[in-house]
Amino acid sequence: QVQLVESGGGLVQAGGSLRLSCAASARTFSSLDMGWFRQAPGKEREFVAAITGNIVRTYYADSVKGRFTISRDNAKNTVYLQIDSLNPEDTAVYYCAASLRVIANMRVSDEYGYWGQGTQVTVSS
Repeated sequence: QVQLVESGGGLVQAGGSLRLSCAASARTFSSLDMGWFRQAPGKEREFVAAITGNIVRTYYADSVKGRFTISRDNAKNTVYLQIDSLNPEDTAVYYCAASLRVIANMRVSDEYGYWGQGTQVTVSS
């Protein structure tokens, strides 16, 4: 079993930055594939970024490339999402997700078996 707890969300002005954290309770955190998704009001949940376990690779949605950076600290069982140059379209609940098995497509939410409760990010213009 894996439990995920996100933190770091908040209200920020456009152009600002936030760093989201996702703390995981898992004995084999370093091997977990981890992802961030977001869901804006009235919209479907969408992929944001992902990072593989073991041999680390990162993936990003086209809409966030160059502004978002995903990273992990295996010693702290934590994955981070650094968000820069925020704009109002980034307003959403951001969810952390994890998978105990190797994921075929990191961008597909159904591939992940564990989810956090989400953290709200609100960007004012």
